[in-house]
Amino acid sequence: MLTVESIDLHYGAAQALRRVSLVAEPGEVTCVLGRNGVGKTSLMRAIVGQHPASGGRILFEGRPLTGSPSARARAGIGYVPQGREIFPLLTVKENLETGYAPLPRKERTVPGEVFELFPVLQSMLGRRGGDLSGGQQQQLAIGRALVTRPKLLVLDEPTEGIQPSIIKDIGRAIVYLKEKVGLAIVLVEQYLDFARELADRVAIMDRGEVVFTGTAADLDDDAVRRHLTV
Repeated sequence: MLTVESIDLHYGAAQALRRVSLVAEPGEVTCVLGRNGVGKTSLMRAIVGQHPASGGRILFEGRPLTGSPSARARAGIGYVPQGREIFPLLTVKENLETGYAPLPRKERTVPGEVFELFPVLQSMLGRRGGDLSGGQQQQLAIGRALVTRPKLLVLDEPTEGIQPSIIKDIGRAIVYLKEKVGLAIVLVEQYLDFARELADRVAIMDRGEVVFTGTAADLDDDAVRRHLTV
C-alpha cells in the first residue's frame, strides 16, 4: 500500500530526515518508534503531503505519491495528527462532517463503524469538540479520519496524554481496522507496550534515520532501550 524509499527532508538548511525507508501493507500495523525530535512527525508530514521530501520517493499503491494533502486524502490517505487538531467550536457531528471534503457527494455519510468503535461520539453529537476530554477528542480525530474512507491510516502518537481506559479503546479500534477492514496503518508511538501489542512491523528512528527495521517479533530489547530511553 505504501512504500517510502530513501527520502530526505529539509526545513531550510536543517535536514530532518536522511534516507528514510518504510513499508506499510494492507491489514498490518507498521509502528514508528523513537524519542522526541528524531523525525517521526516529519516522516508523517512527508507521507500526507504537508511538507515535501527533498530526495527519494514515496509510492502509494505502486504509484508515485505527489500532490497536496487534500489530493492525498482523496487518494485514500487518512491522517490523525499529533495533538488531534479537532475544531473546538464545531460540534462532534460537524467535526465528523469535515471528513466529507474528499468524498463524492453520494458517499458523504458517517460510516456506522465509527460509532461502533467509539460509541461515546454518538451520544455527544451535539456537544462542541472543545468540551470533550482529551481522550474523547482523540476518538473524534480518529473517527473524522475514518469518515474519509481511507485505505491507509496514519496515526501520530494517538496515546499521547490519554487516560488508560481510552488507550485500550483505541487499541481495540486499531486491531479491528487492520483485521476486519484491512487498512494499512502507520502508527507513530512512544508507549512501547502499546506498540508491541499492535505492531506487525517496526521501524526505530534516531537522529533522522531508521536505525532498526523488522517484525515486532524481531524487536530487540537492547536496541529499544538504546534508542528510546533519554
